[in-house]
Amino acid sequence: MGVFTDTTHLHIFTWVVAVILFLVAAVMAKGSKGRKIVHMILRLFYILVILSGAFLFFAWSSADAAMYGVKFLLGVVTIGFMEMVLVRQNKDKPTTVFWALFFISLLATMFIGFSLPVGMDFF
Repeated sequence: MGVFTDTTHLHIFTWVVAVILFLVAAVMAKGSKGRKIVHMILRLFYILVILSGAFLFFAWSSADAAMYGVKFLLGVVTIGFMEMVLVRQNKDKPTTVFWALFFISLLATMFIGFSLPVGMDFF
């Protein structure tokens, strides 16, 4: 059971860092070298979030396969909206809808994730 707890902590750490990096990159000046560096580090964290989430998915999906599958898909969709916001900002295209979709998908992912057996008892 200890490995799953450690993986859960790793997964939470990676997505929290990813969200912070995303917000930092979003407020930095468009086209700056620092923003490009933060964006590339964020892309590395996307991979870490997906890998740690996939490990949890395959380790725990037998408990409630449908909800773990929905959570996994919502997590990937959230990452997609994060990337769309940053890329559209760089191209000076409107991002309001993607910001809203990002927050909705993030909150839905967190709600499902925390309510699953590996999550915490907030809900």
